[in-house]
Amino acid sequence: MMKSYKFKIEPNRVQMERIETTLNLCRWLYNTALEQRKFSYEKRGISVNYNMQQNELPRLKKEFPEFKQVQSQVLQDILRRLDKAFKGFFRRIKAGEKAGYPRFQGKNRYDSFTYPQSGFSLDGKYLKLSKIGNVRIKCHRQVEGKIKTCTIIRKNGKYYACFSCEIETITHSTGKTKTKTTSAHSI
Repeated sequence: MMKSYKFKIEPNRVQMERIETTLNLCRWLYNTALEQRKFSYEKRGISVNYNMQQNELPRLKKEFPEFKQVQSQVLQDILRRLDKAFKGFFRRIKAGEKAGYPRFQGKNRYDSFTYPQSGFSLDGKYLKLSKIGNVRIKCHRQVEGKIKTCTIIRKNGKYYACFSCEIETITHSTGKTKTKTTSAHSI
């Protein structure tokens, strides 16, 4: 079973600039990858998928050194996000629903990035984020389970960390499900 926790983070000025830079680079990569898929299909009849785009990331970092400021798994997650949008688009077409082709993201529409496996750790009053630093976090409750992902969100000029945690469930002979929780502050 998965459970989410959302906490406010308080980055200093330098960390805020790094978060904003990361968001801008993530948005640029998303839009560029979307343009690549669209152009390849319309002009060349070639369908580009996640694996093809993900394999181009090392070359992208060589051509655009600013992408070295963003953790590699964050970049991979952006391409997964785009791939998920396309899979939803094709699923809706197949089901005969209103499809809604994936959209280019403007500055005010791209407000989060995700560390899918590593690059983050929760240490007391600080959240260690790869390429950003130790950001102060307001943990108002205990995090239970094993933290799987950390998503940094910008909303109304404030910043939040959202953790997705896996919690084990144990089924008793009565048929009721009880949740077994474990504390996980270090990741």
